Amino acid sequence: MSQDALIIEDDEMINMMICRYMKGMGLNAVGVKRFSEAKEYLRENEPRLVVTDVRLPDGDCLEHLAQLSENQPVIVLTAYGSVRNAVDAIKAGASEYLVKPISPDELVLVAQRALDNAKLRSDHLFFKRQLEVKEGADSFMIGDSAPLRHIKELINDVAPTDMTVLITGESGAGKELVARAIHQRSERSDSNYVAVDCCTLQENLFESELFGHEKGSFTGADKKKQGLIEGAEGGTLFLDEIGEISATVQAKLLRVLETGVFRRVGGTKDLTSNVRIVAATNRDLREMSEQGKFRSDLFYRLEAFNIHTPPLRERRDDIPSLVEHFIRNHNFSRRINKSLTKQSMRELVAYNWPGNVRELKNLVERAIILSREKSSIRPEHLAFSSRNNPDENQVILSFESDPTLDEVEQVYLQYLLEKYSGHRAQIAQCMGISERHIYRLIQKYGFDA
Repeated sequence: MSQDALIIEDDEMINMMICRYMKGMGLNAVGVKRFSEAKEYLRENEPRLVVTDVRLPDGDCLEHLAQLSENQPVIVLTAYGSVRNAVDAIKAGASEYLVKPISPDELVLVAQRALDNAKLRSDHLFFKRQLEVKEGADSFMIGDSAPLRHIKELINDVAPTDMTVLITGESGAGKELVARAIHQRSERSDSNYVAVDCCTLQENLFESELFGHEKGSFTGADKKKQGLIEGAEGGTLFLDEIGEISATVQAKLLRVLETGVFRRVGGTKDLTSNVRIVAATNRDLREMSEQGKFRSDLFYRLEAFNIHTPPLRERRDDIPSLVEHFIRNHNFSRRINKSLTKQSMRELVAYNWPGNVRELKNLVERAIILSREKSSIRPEHLAFSSRNNPDENQVILSFESDPTLDEVEQVYLQYLLEKYSGHRAQIAQCMGISERHIYRLIQKYGFDA
């Protein structure tokens, strides 16, 4: 946290005196005489403590106390002390209330108590969040958009069965999270879940890793080794990016799917597997099978039940929930309660996210670091990786048949409402109409204003 204390006092002598006492406590005190000056200071700084007089040349501080006390404790000073004034100040958000003339010892004691209480609250929130454990498969998929609800319904449908599942979608859209949810909700949830990234294993070692090998089956095979299929016995084997496996492995995997039987590399004995296979890919396996790059019989076997994970740009409603989840569950920064400003959230929702949820997670974690000691994550802390992407300005609206003008208007308005989080000024600017007209269109098509 910043080591600053902000002093708002129009009496120059008292202001200087309080600043001197704060500096004696190790705080870098900054003194201002008006609330307008304090407001300007708070736009760029986040002090640990605010000490303010009630009556200022440009207003009563109690009117602004809720704003002042949002991120730091506030000590209120007044020359007109009464029980009612004290109660009003505490209700408005003040941590402490002192009557002038101020005793230096009392001021230091009250200031230290306010800082200690603020630290206790911060620590409590930090440890509470660290101890929060989200149970069940829902913890893997954050949000409540219509596309995500559809995915959850499909998972609930297929999880209790032993059917092979193919999960498709763009990179970073959460395919492995869907696979984990399928495992957790299945009857195999008490057994192993083994994930294999088919891209990272060398082709000549992949077969050995998957099926295992017998001693002496190849150079360096000095002992028998069980494969990942055996390691997932009774559970779920997740094959990520299955479109990358070789034709030889494809044929052996097909045999496992059809008969439940396999052999270790160099072995002659048939082994039986009791494993459910869930596969994922960001490639078009149908097109690959038509081009002879992927076995068509394996493709049709895998596609017995398909779940397509939508890209993040198609479920923008989930972005605020995902951001909150990433902020609450990061584990590398100091104990600062971070939150996004409204403009920052609008920019996140409007962005097209070519890297999907993974890109969002990385951006939020980077913003936490770039915001340093501040509790607010602002637009300047957001580092988008593809602002100049030529596809960023493309808008694609889909219709089952030739649409009417009203249908085009309705779908486009819905798209903009989701993209800009209902911010009418931005939507009006995009559509080239007034905000009042936007309101009428929202009423016309029955959207939630």
